[in-house]
Amino acid sequence: MSLLVLSGSDVDTVASTLSPDDLQLLMAQVFIRLSDSSAREGSVVMPPRISIPTAHHTALFMPARLGLHLQEPPPSHAAQASTRLGDTAIKVVCVPRQNDSRGLPATTLILDEETGVAKAVVNARKLTALRNSAGSLLSTSLVGPSKPQTLVAFGAGQQIESHLDLHIRHFPSITQCIVVNRTANNRAISLREKLISRFSHVQISLLASNTSNISSSDRGSQHDNESSRIQLAVKSADIIICATSSTTPLFPSSWVKNGTHIILIGSYTPSMREVDKSLVQRAIGSFKSLDGENSASNFPVLLVDSREACSHEAGELIDAGVSPEQMTELGQLIPKDENGNLALKSFYKLLDAEKPRVSEDLYDGPITMFKSVGIGLQDVAIATAIVDKSFSLEKKIGTIIIDYDTKW
Repeated sequence: MSLLVLSGSDVDTVASTLSPDDLQLLMAQVFIRLSDSSAREGSVVMPPRISIPTAHHTALFMPARLGLHLQEPPPSHAAQASTRLGDTAIKVVCVPRQNDSRGLPATTLILDEETGVAKAVVNARKLTALRNSAGSLLSTSLVGPSKPQTLVAFGAGQQIESHLDLHIRHFPSITQCIVVNRTANNRAISLREKLISRFSHVQISLLASNTSNISSSDRGSQHDNESSRIQLAVKSADIIICATSSTTPLFPSSWVKNGTHIILIGSYTPSMREVDKSLVQRAIGSFKSLDGENSASNFPVLLVDSREACSHEAGELIDAGVSPEQMTELGQLIPKDENGNLALKSFYKLLDAEKPRVSEDLYDGPITMFKSVGIGLQDVAIATAIVDKSFSLEKKIGTIIIDYDTKW
């Protein structure tokens, strides 16, 4: 049997052919399976990850299996997806002791469903960010503002680039994007330049939250000025995306207007947190809509990718004392048919539905929040989708090793 090898540039080429709708459809079915306990027997398997520390990095081994046949989207939607989702795969990620601007070294090995032999080796350096941003975009489409205009992001790495790219492509209403990074370093400046070249219709700004590299005589006034600009950015935001390793809140709850959608993907340990407990509480409180009626069941809402994982790993939720019952898994909001599969028409109707209205000039009321720590099923799904898509393109992508596993 032959083996397909997809390099980083191969993955970039294939991924560029997937639309935001393709990726949302992919993740919707992943999260349905994750939240459906009856589907876990056999078709959904996620053993605990294995961690091996070394002198220079920590190697993480994450096996998973997702057995699922993907439905085709209705003709009224442009999303085109492969007819199969999932295989058995293992992702290997190495977390270096020092930051790498290219992202974390990662590789996914996909096994053939019938024979068990290695079918594909995929460079997954950028796929982690892609699958995370696809899940986050789905959360925004489900519970976030229908026509967001201002997008604010904390961080300037792969995760932020992928999140901003998908959100701006999906929401033509976005006209302003503000990136907040600790410093205006080369990576942050490069990100701003990339976004400007891709989205000429969007005003792209970069703010630095750390002014320690400024001379002491100017530092005070410069810090106050930057802090004020960051405060104004957060106050105007319709969507805020955080992808940092911070252990202290990046901004106070009092800066966030009602109705803002918050996406948190940076923290993955109990000691890490990107927002304060007051903001988390605003996602699980009881509020009224502008019409005086109780808001819809998905507003406000604290969405998570996995209730179990976030209960142990999400520092913000642990710090706020959030119970599992107060979390809503993303898969719970996605409509299913009588067979437990994605109900496509209802799904797209839900994405197009108007969200509840709130007084956006207030800063102590309901918000929506999505906390993601990442799950192995997403890795299997995105890698398999990339492999299947590579075979469907007219131009051959990747390197095929003929007779990789041949009987002697």
